[in-house]
Amino acid sequence: MTTKPIPQKPSFFLALLPIALTFLVLGVQLFYFNDFTPHIPLALGIAITALIGWFRGYRWDAMEAGIIKVVRLGLQSVGILIIVGMIIGVWIASGTVPYLITLGLSLLSPELFLAASVLICAVVSLSLGTSWGTTGTVGLALMGIGTGFDIPMYWTAGAVVSGAFFGDKMSPLSDTTNLAPAVTGVDLFDHIRNMLPTTIPAMLIALVIYLFVGFNLINAEQVDFSKVQLIIHGLEDSFTLSWMLLLPLAVTITLAVKKMPALPTLFVGALLGAVVAITAQGVGLQEVFQYMFGGYKIDSGIREIDALLNRGGIQSMTWVITLMLIALAFGGILEHTRCLEVLVDKILSRSNSFATMQSSAIATSAMTNVIGGDPYLSIALPGRMFAPAYRKQGYSALNLSRATEEGGTLVSPLIPWNAGGAVVITALGLGIAEGQTINLLYIPLAFACWLSPLIGMFYAHMGWFSPKASADEIARWRQEEENTASVTEKQPLTAS
Repeated sequence: MTTKPIPQKPSFFLALLPIALTFLVLGVQLFYFNDFTPHIPLALGIAITALIGWFRGYRWDAMEAGIIKVVRLGLQSVGILIIVGMIIGVWIASGTVPYLITLGLSLLSPELFLAASVLICAVVSLSLGTSWGTTGTVGLALMGIGTGFDIPMYWTAGAVVSGAFFGDKMSPLSDTTNLAPAVTGVDLFDHIRNMLPTTIPAMLIALVIYLFVGFNLINAEQVDFSKVQLIIHGLEDSFTLSWMLLLPLAVTITLAVKKMPALPTLFVGALLGAVVAITAQGVGLQEVFQYMFGGYKIDSGIREIDALLNRGGIQSMTWVITLMLIALAFGGILEHTRCLEVLVDKILSRSNSFATMQSSAIATSAMTNVIGGDPYLSIALPGRMFAPAYRKQGYSALNLSRATEEGGTLVSPLIPWNAGGAVVITALGLGIAEGQTINLLYIPLAFACWLSPLIGMFYAHMGWFSPKASADEIARWRQEEENTASVTEKQPLTAS
């Protein structure tokens, strides 16, 4: 009779090895082959990790279960991506997105455009509770307005990302905003209030930068307003435009404010878009189905309009969905083989002060985004691993929940192979896979997303906005420990 080998915890070197090898292959793909499709390198990373896990005593069925467990975390996101793809296609066909573009080109000035884009996306994302939905709808319309003003795509994309992910981070309707306090065991609204000291300064600094750029680097006198008028007239010729076309957006925001779950809210928005496309634009039912699945198709004769509006549909999201599932699987097998645990333990062993612990939590969430490719994993994993360290030092778990949001939610769109970054690149039509890599400049230009984590680290080192655990929180921790000990004592002994 053969005995199964007991899985062994990897050494630090072995824990780091699959990540280093995966990033080596990823670097070859991105920089040597100049091919921005990270799917295969990440899939090879799964194989490398599985091979190391096998030699450490893990069997494939157990590793597969670990992969499936983490992939399951992303299934709601897959549903959201599918519906967002449908919405993009059908809201273009209905005239909702074209009408928003014409409104923006008529009402906004080039100088104020970037700052206005941040605020618009922040308000919509705060209302909807989804940065992805905001990016694919209002964000797409703003990309069209920016094109009309001759503003580089990466500047507009940076402003859209700053606003959309700010709203996602602060919205009580957002899944990540609910996940962070759930993992760390704090109240949702206490968590949101505790994020204000880092989020508000980051947004204000970003707004000042976008205003400065608008008034100093964008020369309104050089904007070709004949092209603006050409785009407006082209949209008016291609669609029947009126304020009624805003109905799908208005109803979607209303349902979100009333705290209806994200999936049915977005699906109602897609259905309303279909109804408006049929009634206002005279689109047939079969065409609506085609737009929902394969995206909208237009040949207006105006290059800017065609480049902007030929997009959407479920098929347009398959690149993102497959990337997200592979990245989640990679994160899942790294977690199951305890590679991530070893790396986090190494970081925690050097976190002797609150400042280093808080900075490490933010950095770990950010690095999990880079390695695991998913914002949910980047919140859930550090939230679980760092909790004992905060309790040991007597600091409130509110610090940890804020750290995971700053390194998780906000860093997600800045990693191109992360689910958040892939959504941004695809939904805004940045064309990275087609060789337009200059548009990756949106990453440093999404100021609010990377300023907030830096401000959080600064506060930790200064001792500002870093609450100690309250008496109620300490009592709750003790009660949880007693309950855990009680359950452990009642477990029956089993023969080995």
